[in-house]
Amino acid sequence: MNGAVSNNPIDRRGLLRGGMVAAGGLAASALFPAWARIGSPGLAADLPTLSGEEIRLRIGHSAFQVGGRTGHAITVNGVLPAPLIRLREGQRVRLHVENGLDEDTSIHWHGLILPFHMDGVPGVSFPGIAPGKSFTYEFPIVQSGTYWYHSHSGLQEQMGHYGPLVIDPAGADPVGYDREHVIVLSDWTFLHPHQVMAKLKQQGGYFNRQRQTAGARGPENRMSGSDRLMWGRMRMDPTDIADVTGATYTYLVNGHGPQENWTGLFTPGERVRLRIINASAMTIFNVRIPGLPMTVVQADGQHVRPVETDELQISVAETYDVIVAPGDQGYTFVAESIDRSGMARATLAPRLGMSAPVPALRPRPTLGMKDMGMSHGAGSCPAEHAAMGHCSPGGGMDHKMRDTSLLPPQVKRGPGIDMVAAMAVDRTGDRPLGLEDVPHRVLTYHQLTPLTPFPDKRAPTREIDIHLTGNMERFMWSFDGKKLSEGAEPIRFERNERVRVNLINDTMMNHPIHLHGHFFEVVTGQAHGHPVKHTVNVMPGGKASFDLTADAPGDWAFHCHLMYHMHAGMMRVVKVRPLADAPPRA
Repeated sequence: MNGAVSNNPIDRRGLLRGGMVAAGGLAASALFPAWARIGSPGLAADLPTLSGEEIRLRIGHSAFQVGGRTGHAITVNGVLPAPLIRLREGQRVRLHVENGLDEDTSIHWHGLILPFHMDGVPGVSFPGIAPGKSFTYEFPIVQSGTYWYHSHSGLQEQMGHYGPLVIDPAGADPVGYDREHVIVLSDWTFLHPHQVMAKLKQQGGYFNRQRQTAGARGPENRMSGSDRLMWGRMRMDPTDIADVTGATYTYLVNGHGPQENWTGLFTPGERVRLRIINASAMTIFNVRIPGLPMTVVQADGQHVRPVETDELQISVAETYDVIVAPGDQGYTFVAESIDRSGMARATLAPRLGMSAPVPALRPRPTLGMKDMGMSHGAGSCPAEHAAMGHCSPGGGMDHKMRDTSLLPPQVKRGPGIDMVAAMAVDRTGDRPLGLEDVPHRVLTYHQLTPLTPFPDKRAPTREIDIHLTGNMERFMWSFDGKKLSEGAEPIRFERNERVRVNLINDTMMNHPIHLHGHFFEVVTGQAHGHPVKHTVNVMPGGKASFDLTADAPGDWAFHCHLMYHMHAGMMRVVKVRPLADAPPRA
């Protein structure tokens, strides 16, 4: 997999001279950037791309059409997704952003290492961009890889305010490929995001249309009567996997719905690089290409040792680069929502008009004891756990999962917490929910090995625990039981200190946790090294740890990247001090 890039159809110098996508509003349906149009030949030099040292972006209102319906979108330069921005490691960039909305807006450069006042989070690192005003982001490009950008104002991201960002390395790319396609996954609803939020607050499971029924049989209703009784006593729903589902969402590939069949072209025999970005507001996707193995070469913009797999789960805000070697036929790219209420679908083909069979949605998974923070199966009660009051021998779990007295002192008790993961275990090596028993290969964090080891070899000097807390029925979300709006204290780090952060998930939901301005090592315990990421998915009832070098002075956002969870309060500010009297970042 090593060696220089052999990208014959992709003239990078020509690409960097590419012009800007035309700005402007739309009359009936959204325009698409050239790279996102059906029948894209890949990122060739003649496809308009924003690049160079001066880039201009205008945020405004547009109409967006999918599935025969038209809705209201917030777009960048009049397109959805936003234009591809392509930069090069070592350059400096000035991004002039004009706000054409009647409300404040912003752009956060997700995964980029930059000065904190350029990070684009209103109320944390800058005041935001007022209606009719402009703001210029300026910073050096000190990295390479696949990233993205999006609004950090209100719920604008749900309405289309997101786009891809690719940074080419200053030297030779360690990944060899002949053609590349950017694949932006997202979720679209014709409901206004504030309506979605209101429905979730009124009824946490409003969009869950796949609940267990009393008398139904078949793969969707495999639960025994005793298990149903147990879940009923706990007042919990084993199908509560995604808060917002295909009941309202259309799942998009590069702005196109499943019936539109976005098609990325290739020439048989080529090595094709797919830069997969999960820019959705709330949807975790399981990605596969039936009949075509994927070799993962990058995660969150960081090179990894090539690892071949047949399916991967991409959580919200993560990116994965994969290499595929397709033959002379069409292939279906499948991105199935984690709750299997719908899918995004596209085609890779040597010629336009080709397609491949589209697999049916697989049976909806259900949560189990491990997802409740019970490390043992139902009915199991080891003596040591019985002694702690976590369960009762012979009777299974005794529902101590609601006993908030088990939480440490820093966690605020109250109506915002309805569950405690009494026996949370590290789940970074677990196959994702619903993929535990599939016969093919499935990627886990334990398989990711950094191509270049993390530069800081120091052991952490301290550990901190952060509990991911919530009340699923009331749709209340927080860290340590405290919402940001309730004046939650910042998380403080000394500049350049080495810290282990333990994320303990006291809920039955997946939470993709993102730290701005930093990369960290996800602690997997594997001898080959820990993957370097900016976002880590914490599985239900489990825990995940990361080692952080706090080398970026300033104030940074730290939050769950499920947008409505963040909006509900699952966010904190990380303060790294001192700001001065320390060497600049490399």
